Amino acid sequence: MNDFHINIFYSEEDAGYIADIPDLDSCSAFGSTPEAALAELELAKSAWLEAARSSGKPIPTPRYRPAIYQTR
Repeated sequence: MNDFHINIFYSEEDAGYIADIPDLDSCSAFGSTPEAALAELELAKSAWLEAARSSGKPIPTPRYRPAIYQTR
């Protein structure tokens, strides 16, 4: 389960950091620092996976990979 890609970005609107896992629908968290957002996301991920297991919802295979842009 450690293979899920995680995005962390600063949100001006929320005045804090958002972390999300694109492969897990609506799995995201907020923190005042990137580290805090990541720690909250780990809790959200655990809750998401537990809810999926208990309800019989399939857990997706990690697939999301961000685009990597290279400049010359």
